[in-house]
Amino acid sequence: MNSYQNLVLLQNLHRLKALGFEYSDTFSLNEESSFELPRSMSMLEHSLKSCHLCDLSKSRTQTMSGFGDKTAKIMFIDNRVSSEQDKQNSYYVGRSGEMLQKMIENVLQLSIDDVYYTHALKCKPLDSNKPSPSEWNSCRGYLHAQIEFIKPKVIVTLGEEAYKNLTSDEENFDTIRGHVITFKNYKVVPIYHPSFLLRNPDLKKVVFNDLKTIKGCI
Repeated sequence: MNSYQNLVLLQNLHRLKALGFEYSDTFSLNEESSFELPRSMSMLEHSLKSCHLCDLSKSRTQTMSGFGDKTAKIMFIDNRVSSEQDKQNSYYVGRSGEMLQKMIENVLQLSIDDVYYTHALKCKPLDSNKPSPSEWNSCRGYLHAQIEFIKPKVIVTLGEEAYKNLTSDEENFDTIRGHVITFKNYKVVPIYHPSFLLRNPDLKKVVFNDLKTIKGCI
C-alpha cells in the first residue's frame, strides 16, 4: 500500500472516530489530524460531500444529506437515495415522493419545510447492487449525528430497511409497524414506505392511522 493510500485510510479512521465509532490501537502519521467531531449540521454536510468511507464515493454523482427544518419536531428517514432523487437532486419527487408530501400536508397538516427528511444511505447505490453492510455502516455515524443535532420529538422510518438500519432491530416489521418504539431516548414510529403503498393501496388506511399516532407524539 503506497503512502497516499495510507493517508486516505488514516483520514477515514479519524473521520469514523469523530462520528462516534470506536476502534483500538490508533496510530498517526507525523502530522496533526484536522478531523474533529462536527459541531453543526453544516459541518456534517461538508463532511458528507467529501466522504470516501465506502465504494459509493467512486460512483456517486452527489451526496444527499437531507432537506427541511434542522430543528424539526418530526424527522423522516428513508432507506436510500432513489434514482429519481439523485437525477433531480431533489427529495419529494416521483410518485413515492408526491405521496409522502401529501401524507405530511394532508394528514400531519405540516409543510415539507416543517419536517426534516433524510436517508440512511446518503448516496444512490449502484443500480445493479443491493447496498452492502459496509455501505450502510459507513453512513450510520452521519445519520446518528443528524439525529443528535436535530433532536426531533419523533423519528418516522419509511419501510423495513430504514427501520432496521437505524435501530439494528430484527423484530418482524409487521409486528412493530405503527407502534411508538424507544431508541436512544427518541420516539421512533416505523411505517410502510410510500412506494410499498403504491403497490398495496389497500394499506393506505393503516398508514393514515399510523400518521395520527405520529401527530400525537408532537
